[in-house]
Amino acid sequence: MARATAVRTRPLPQRTCVACGRVSAKREFVRIARTAENRVLPDPTGKEPGRGAYLCQQPSCWEQAIKKGRLERSLKVSILSEDAEGLRAFAAGIEVTP
Repeated sequence: MARATAVRTRPLPQRTCVACGRVSAKREFVRIARTAENRVLPDPTGKEPGRGAYLCQQPSCWEQAIKKGRLERSLKVSILSEDAEGLRAFAAGIEVTP
């Protein structure tokens, strides 16, 4: 008799949105990275070095994270106005997936 072999699957990495607190698969979020120069930039590939935080693809979460200082707290840095505008512009271009 042939014996069935069990297929092991790896669990999906989970992340939390710093704005709304929703927990889901890492792929559903956009990583925001703090660079070595203390700049705050979107990291859609998730491979940039530096401290990171995750946000939902909802524009309201991006605005809330910037306005209420949640990104600053998570990344332990003060966000420059040009970085905040860059994040807003990036968020405006995100296609929202249900």
